[in-house]
Amino acid sequence: MFNPILRRKSRQVKVGHVLVGGDAPVMVQSMTNTDTEDIAGTVKQVAELARAGSEVVRITVNTLAAARAVPEIRRQLDAMGVNVPLVGDFHFNGHKLLTEVPDCAVALAKLRINPGNVGQGSKRDDQFGVMIQTAIKFDKPVRIGVNWGSLDPELIARMMDENGQLAEPKEADAVMREALIVSALESAAKAEALGLAGDKIILSCKVSAVQDLIAVYRDLAGRCDYPLHLGLTEAGMGSKGIVASTAALSVLLQEGIGDTIRISLTPEPNGDRSKEVIVAQEILQTMGLRAFTPMVAACPGCGRTTSTYFQELAESIQSYLRNQMPIWKSQYPGVEDMHVAVMGCVVNGPGESKLANIGISLPGSGERPVAPVYIDGEKAVTLKGDKIAEEFQTLVDDYVAKTYAPGAVRKTTSRRKEIPIKQIA
Repeated sequence: MFNPILRRKSRQVKVGHVLVGGDAPVMVQSMTNTDTEDIAGTVKQVAELARAGSEVVRITVNTLAAARAVPEIRRQLDAMGVNVPLVGDFHFNGHKLLTEVPDCAVALAKLRINPGNVGQGSKRDDQFGVMIQTAIKFDKPVRIGVNWGSLDPELIARMMDENGQLAEPKEADAVMREALIVSALESAAKAEALGLAGDKIILSCKVSAVQDLIAVYRDLAGRCDYPLHLGLTEAGMGSKGIVASTAALSVLLQEGIGDTIRISLTPEPNGDRSKEVIVAQEILQTMGLRAFTPMVAACPGCGRTTSTYFQELAESIQSYLRNQMPIWKSQYPGVEDMHVAVMGCVVNGPGESKLANIGISLPGSGERPVAPVYIDGEKAVTLKGDKIAEEFQTLVDDYVAKTYAPGAVRKTTSRRKEIPIKQIA
C-alpha cells in the first residue's frame, strides 16, 4: 500500500493573509530582481509574480530610497487588486532603515533578517535587537534566514576552534553545516528572549549544494518546530538550476520537511522572472502535494511520431490552460485538478487519454489521419482534418464549463490524485 507523506509538525505563522506551517499547504514564494527604488518597475514585476501564482513576494530593501518606496509600492499594488504579501529583505543596514522609515515596516507583511549580516562584534546584538523590536512593535513575523555565503565569521571561527579541540574533529563541511543550524537556532532564541512570539518566526538555512541542503534541513527539522523555508540558494540558470532545486527540495518535501519554498533561478538576460514560480508550483503539483493548474501528460515522441504536430498541440494546450487559470480559478472551483493528455500515436495514446479527464490520441507515422478524443475514460468524438487543435481546445473549454461549474456533478476523476498529507505528531 502506498504510504502518504507525513508532514513534519510545526508552528503556524501568519504572513499577511497567508498561513505558513501547521496544517497549511506548502506555500510558494518568489523574489523580485528590480531596483526597489524603481517603484513602477517593482510594482509591475510583483504583479507578474503574483499573477503567476506566487503567494508571497520578497523585495530588496537596501537604501533609504528603497525603504521609502515600499509604502507606495504597497499602495499601488492594492489599487490594482494585487494583495500579495510583501517581504522586506534586509542586510547590513536594516536596523537603520526600519528606524528611519517605520512606514516601510508597516507596509511589509514580514521581515527577512540574515544573522550573518546584522553587524559585527558588539554591534550585532543591538542591531539585531532593533529589527526584532520593530517586528514586535508592528506585529510582523520574521524569517531568520541563514546563508552559507554570509555565515557569521565569528560564529564559524568559534565553532572551528571548538572542533579542533575534539579528540576526533569533524570534517570542515560538517562544522559549516552545524554552524548554519546553530546560527538559525541561536538567533531564534534571542528573538524570543527579546519578546518576539514563537509563532512569528520562520527559519531557513540555505546552501548551494544539493546534499548539503538535504543534510542541513534534516538536522534542523529535528531540532525545532519553527516553520521552515526551503530553497537551494544560487541554484543557477536553466535546466541546471531547475534540476538541482527539484532534486534537493523533492527529497525534503517527500520526508515532510518544508512549509514554504522558493526556486532561486538565475533568469536569462531580460528573461521572465515568473519562471521560478512555475517551477515551484510544478514541483509541488507533480509530487501530488498541491494543485495549481491543469496538468498535461504528453509522450516524448519516437520514430512513430515523426510529426511535430502533437508537440505543438501539447505546448499550445499547456500554455492555454495556465493562461486561463486566473479566469477559471474563480469561476470553476477544482479545475486545477484536471488532467489533460496529448499523445502522439496508438501505442500509449488511447490508454493514457482514457486515464486523463480529457485526452486526445493523435495519429503517428503511418496511422489513419484521425484523432480520437476520450472524455472521462470514454471515447467521445474523433477529430480529423486541419482544425484538430482548435476543435480540441473547444472540447477542453466545454469540458471545463460543464464539469467544474458550481453545482456540476462530476462523472469521474482522474487516476492522478493528491497524496494525502498527514502531520507527524
